[in-house]
Amino acid sequence: MNVKRVVLPVLATALLLVAGGVASSLAATPVKVRKTPLVKLVRPRAEVRRVNPRLTRRFRATTWRWQVVVGRRRSRLAAPLSSRLALGFWRGHARQIVRLAAHPPHKGAWQCIHRYEGNWRDGGDPYWGGLQMDRGFMSTYAPNVLLHRGWANRWTPLEQMWVAERAYSRGRGFYPWPNAARYCGLL
Repeated sequence: MNVKRVVLPVLATALLLVAGGVASSLAATPVKVRKTPLVKLVRPRAEVRRVNPRLTRRFRATTWRWQVVVGRRRSRLAAPLSSRLALGFWRGHARQIVRLAAHPPHKGAWQCIHRYEGNWRDGGDPYWGGLQMDRGFMSTYAPNVLLHRGWANRWTPLEQMWVAERAYSRGRGFYPWPNAARYCGLL
């Protein structure tokens, strides 16, 4: 008889019985878990970075000024001026409105009319500014700018163009400047 054929299956059976017994005894005994004290990982609290509210106020003032000139409603934000949120909001709005204000729709036409009308700083009565606006024209189409900045000779050229643009869009067209508009080929 071959010893290997008999001994090998007996050893395998014995090994399975021993392993099964060890496994069942392990399952019956409770496993001891060592409890370690919980260590809280405390992150340093993120610092709230404050910004200079003067900078935020300056962006807000620029935004509001050009929104009035262009004819848009004033933007609002409830966040405190010393927060990063407010700084980002007002900086973005200031960039956007200044970019818009730099390009009035009929800018070339207003520059051509200005060439025939007068100096941007012309302060002679009864007409003021580079587009020669009279008191009635300024009080009708730019009452807020007139109130805060004075007559048109104290306004920037862009402000004067936007006031003229407001008159143009309300149906006046280029008719308040009949000769200069004709010379420019606008009438």
